[in-house]
Amino acid sequence: MIVALIIACEVGFWVLLALGLAVRYLLNWRRTSVVLLLCEPVLELVLFAATAVDLRNGAEPGWEHGLAALYIGYTVAYGHYTIRWLDGHAAHRLGGAPKPAGAPRYGMARARHEARLWLRTLLAAAVACGLLQGAVWYVGDEGDISSLRAFQWTALRAAGIHGLVALAYFVWPKKAPAGAGEESGPALTKEGVR
Repeated sequence: MIVALIIACEVGFWVLLALGLAVRYLLNWRRTSVVLLLCEPVLELVLFAATAVDLRNGAEPGWEHGLAALYIGYTVAYGHYTIRWLDGHAAHRLGGAPKPAGAPRYGMARARHEARLWLRTLLAAAVACGLLQGAVWYVGDEGDISSLRAFQWTALRAAGIHGLVALAYFVWPKKAPAGAGEESGPALTKEGVR
């Protein structure tokens, strides 16, 4: 049940996002698009509640509960970032706005960009570990919590590996090809969803 709900939440995320951007740029219904985009976090709340109910009803903690926590953590950390990125591209393609600035490709600007992405991954891991720790306390000594602990280590390993990759951009910054500037494009703007 939990795996099907995770899939449904992922599909629902993209459907709500597509609908929200379509009504914003094709129909010019800004308020409706905001309502659709604000429904995105509801999907994670439904998944969280279903996971808690599943555990409360005596389900043995398993990999699906750990996967649900990782999914929620990822969506909390990267959901708004993804929506903002796609909104910029939809505004360009459908709304006639200028092409959005891309991520820097070279030098310390790229390293700073990678560091900001790593901070998002760190947030995702913290949320997932917090949810998993809550599940561990909820289950208590009565159930097998090894799979929940394993997913905590998975989240920490992912954050650690991403941190090493981000650090590599600082230690060995990518050099621009001859004739190109320090970056191929300006850094991402801080505009939110319009």
